[in-house]
Amino acid sequence: MIRISHHRIKCIGCNYCVEVAPSNWIMDETDGKSTLLESNVKKGIHISISSDDDFETNNEAADVCPVNIIKVEKI
Repeated sequence: MIRISHHRIKCIGCNYCVEVAPSNWIMDETDGKSTLLESNVKKGIHISISSDDDFETNNEAADVCPVNIIKVEKI
């Protein structure tokens, strides 16, 4: 299992995460920011638990994020 964390308030809406990991991310049309699917919010951080199969694509999303607000860790 992996934990994906997203500090959404700092998102600039570049869409890179959606492009590299579309099964976990969508763009919110109301505010133009990315949304981590199936996430819970805790202290302003959106957190989702996903399978190991999503590790590579979400790790790439974290790497390409220009504001470094995505963190992926194995749990």
